[in-house]
Amino acid sequence: MEKINECRAWSAGDLILEEYHDHEWCRISHDDRFQFEMLCLEGASVGLSWKTIMHKREAYQVAFHGFDIAKCAAMTDDELEGLLANPGLIRNRNKIFSVRKNAQIVEEIQREYGSLDAYLWSFTDGKQIDGHWRTSAEVPTVSDVSRKMAADMKKRGIGFVGPVITYSFMQSIGMVNDHLADCEYRCELNAAE
Repeated sequence: MEKINECRAWSAGDLILEEYHDHEWCRISHDDRFQFEMLCLEGASVGLSWKTIMHKREAYQVAFHGFDIAKCAAMTDDELEGLLANPGLIRNRNKIFSVRKNAQIVEEIQREYGSLDAYLWSFTDGKQIDGHWRTSAEVPTVSDVSRKMAADMKKRGIGFVGPVITYSFMQSIGMVNDHLADCEYRCELNAAE
């Protein structure tokens, strides 16, 4: 019987989560659109499981114009109201409307920093945080950086960004590498950089 990869245990048996773990999770991204998508999806996950959100990801991509920041920032009240009837989404008014508000704030950040990417990576001086964890029990759910990021995002008006969500967000865009030291996908990830 094949030994279960401890790093992959949270995704094992779910093809969508396995694909995410193997090819996106903790992989460095400098793409503003992808970063915005992950910010929105992480916000949608508040109070829910990541599995629930990932299984609705395609519906979110369609509903929110592929997470094109400018298009999301320009969405009308009527368009957002219509999404409240979409069974493919988490039909929470505040979460739906936060996508537009967050897009508008991201546009302000882009004007201030040149890109969302420059703003985000300024919290780590452009370096990936790598704990070189050996067991999943060592992997944190929050950090000083995620607390600082959450506080700054909240001050700017971004919704659904507590320090646990921002830590998970940092994993999703590769600011944090929490693949365990012996995870085969960690090796693939490091080799790709």
